[in-house]
Amino acid sequence: QVHMVESGGGLVQAGGSLRLSCAASGRTLCMGWFRQAPGKEREFVSTISWFGDSTGYADSVKGRFTISRDNGKNTVYLQMNSLKPEDTAVYYCAGGQVIGVSRDKSDYDYWGQGTQVTVSS
Repeated sequence: QVHMVESGGGLVQAGGSLRLSCAASGRTLCMGWFRQAPGKEREFVSTISWFGDSTGYADSVKGRFTISRDNGKNTVYLQMNSLKPEDTAVYYCAGGQVIGVSRDKSDYDYWGQGTQVTVSS
Protein backbone atom coordinates (compact mmCIF):
# COMPACT_ATOMS: atom_id res chain seq x y z
CA GLN A 1 0.00 0.00 0.00
CA VAL A 2 1.29 3.43 -0.98
CA HIS A 3 0.14 6.43 1.01
CA MET A 4 -0.27 9.81 -0.71
CA VAL A 5 -0.28 13.10 1.21
CA GLU A 6 -1.17 16.38 -0.48
CA SER A 7 -0.21 19.87 0.67
CA GLY A 8 -0.26 23.42 -0.65
CA GLY A 9 -3.94 24.18 -0.95
CA GLY A 10 -5.50 27.37 0.33
CA LEU A 11 -7.42 30.53 -0.48
CA VAL A 12 -6.25 32.73 -3.35
CA GLN A 13 -7.71 35.56 -5.40
CA ALA A 14 -8.57 35.08 -9.05
CA GLY A 15 -5.47 35.46 -11.18
CA GLY A 16 -3.22 34.18 -8.41
CA SER A 17 -1.10 31.05 -8.15
CA LEU A 18 -0.74 28.02 -5.92
CA ARG A 19 1.60 25.06 -5.96
CA LEU A 20 0.30 21.72 -4.78
CA SER A 21 2.62 18.94 -3.66
CA CYS A 22 1.94 15.28 -3.09
CA ALA A 23 4.37 12.96 -1.36
CA ALA A 24 4.02 9.24 -1.88
CA SER A 25 5.35 6.63 0.54
CA GLY A 26 6.50 4.45 -2.32
CA ARG A 27 7.08 4.33 -6.04
CA THR A 28 4.20 4.77 -8.46
CA LEU A 29 4.74 4.74 -12.22
CA CYS A 30 1.95 7.08 -13.18
CA MET A 31 0.84 10.02 -11.05
CA GLY A 32 -2.05 12.36 -11.50
CA TRP A 33 -4.23 15.09 -10.09
CA PHE A 34 -8.01 15.08 -9.96
CA ARG A 35 -10.45 17.54 -8.43
CA GLN A 36 -13.98 17.52 -7.11
CA ALA A 37 -16.19 20.55 -6.70
CA PRO A 38 -19.29 20.49 -4.48
CA GLY A 39 -22.11 18.59 -6.12
CA LYS A 40 -19.94 17.42 -9.00
CA GLU A 41 -18.09 14.25 -9.86
CA ARG A 42 -14.36 13.91 -9.43
CA GLU A 43 -12.70 15.00 -12.67
CA PHE A 44 -9.31 14.59 -14.26
CA VAL A 45 -6.89 17.52 -14.09
CA SER A 46 -3.42 16.33 -15.06
CA THR A 47 -1.20 13.27 -15.34
CA ILE A 48 2.51 12.50 -15.69
CA SER A 49 4.53 9.42 -16.58
CA TRP A 50 7.39 7.96 -14.54
CA PHE A 51 10.16 9.76 -16.42
CA GLY A 52 8.08 12.91 -16.85
CA ASP A 53 8.39 12.72 -20.62
CA SER A 54 4.64 12.35 -21.07
CA THR A 55 2.03 14.62 -19.53
CA GLY A 56 -1.66 15.29 -20.02
CA TYR A 57 -4.03 18.07 -19.05
CA ALA A 58 -7.74 18.70 -19.01
CA ASP A 59 -8.72 21.32 -21.57
CA SER A 60 -9.96 23.58 -18.77
CA VAL A 61 -6.47 23.89 -17.24
CA LYS A 62 -4.20 23.56 -20.27
CA GLY A 63 -1.77 26.47 -20.48
CA ARG A 64 -2.37 27.47 -16.85
CA PHE A 65 -1.36 24.37 -14.85
CA THR A 66 1.94 22.48 -15.01
CA ILE A 67 2.57 19.04 -13.57
CA SER A 68 6.03 17.80 -12.61
CA ARG A 69 7.59 15.12 -10.44
CA ASP A 70 10.73 14.36 -8.45
CA ASN A 71 11.21 10.60 -8.33
CA GLY A 72 14.00 10.89 -5.78
CA LYS A 73 11.41 12.28 -3.39
CA ASN A 74 8.43 10.28 -4.71
CA THR A 75 6.68 13.62 -5.07
CA VAL A 76 4.43 15.12 -7.72
CA TYR A 77 3.69 18.81 -8.06
CA LEU A 78 0.96 20.87 -9.65
CA GLN A 79 1.80 24.50 -10.37
CA MET A 80 -1.45 26.39 -10.85
CA ASN A 81 -1.33 29.87 -12.40
CA SER A 82 -4.02 32.31 -13.51
CA LEU A 83 -6.49 30.66 -11.17
CA LYS A 84 -10.20 31.15 -11.74
CA PRO A 85 -13.15 30.80 -9.37
CA GLU A 86 -14.21 27.70 -11.31
CA ASP A 87 -10.96 26.03 -10.22
CA THR A 88 -12.34 25.91 -6.69
CA ALA A 89 -12.43 22.28 -5.58
CA VAL A 90 -10.81 19.63 -3.44
CA TYR A 91 -7.71 18.46 -5.28
CA TYR A 92 -6.63 14.84 -5.01
CA CYS A 93 -3.36 13.30 -6.07
CA ALA A 94 -3.30 9.72 -7.23
CA GLY A 95 -0.73 7.07 -8.06
CA GLY A 96 -0.97 4.05 -10.29
CA GLN A 97 1.17 1.32 -11.78
CA VAL A 98 0.16 1.82 -15.40
CA ILE A 99 2.96 2.61 -17.80
CA GLY A 100 2.71 6.09 -19.28
CA VAL A 101 -0.12 8.46 -18.42
CA SER A 102 -3.81 8.03 -17.73
CA ARG A 103 -6.90 10.24 -17.43
CA ASP A 104 -8.99 7.36 -16.08
CA LYS A 105 -9.65 7.23 -12.33
CA SER A 106 -9.83 3.44 -12.48
CA ASP A 107 -6.15 3.23 -13.45
CA TYR A 108 -5.10 4.72 -10.13
CA ASP A 109 -4.66 2.49 -7.11
CA TYR A 110 -3.65 5.02 -4.46
CA TRP A 111 -5.32 8.28 -3.49
CA GLY A 112 -4.60 11.11 -1.10
CA GLN A 113 -7.12 12.66 1.27
CA GLY A 114 -7.37 15.84 -0.76
CA THR A 115 -6.49 19.49 -0.27
CA GLN A 116 -8.93 22.37 -0.61
CA VAL A 117 -8.30 25.07 -3.20
CA THR A 118 -10.57 28.10 -3.06
CA VAL A 119 -10.35 30.90 -5.63
CA SER A 120 -12.21 34.08 -4.80
CA SER A 121 -13.48 36.46 -7.46
